[in-house]
Amino acid sequence: MKMRKLNEKMLSVAIAGLAMIAADTFGPKPFGSFVSEAQAVVGRPLTPASVAGVARRTTRRVIRRSTVYVATLPAGCVSTSVNGVVVWRCGGVYYQPYGGRYVVVYID
Repeated sequence: MKMRKLNEKMLSVAIAGLAMIAADTFGPKPFGSFVSEAQAVVGRPLTPASVAGVARRTTRRVIRRSTVYVATLPAGCVSTSVNGVVVWRCGGVYYQPYGGRYVVVYID
């Protein structure tokens, strides 16, 4: 008896699922829908291959701290900003102020 009820429930769930899929696939389109499918065009500002998309991804930089600390900066360092964070560039090495000293950071 319990097995029959379980089978009936499973069958009703399956029928309801199929009905939902059929209604979504074959049903009428909602009123006011201007675009029936995605129409991304390469070259538009938000597509991955566009110049704007490439520029947006390349300007987002990540600053990773190392475990190397120095008390003073080497001579000839220049202050710069990366994502609004002030870092010091000394040749090809970047430093960030941290607790009265400087930590070597990597900019990815």
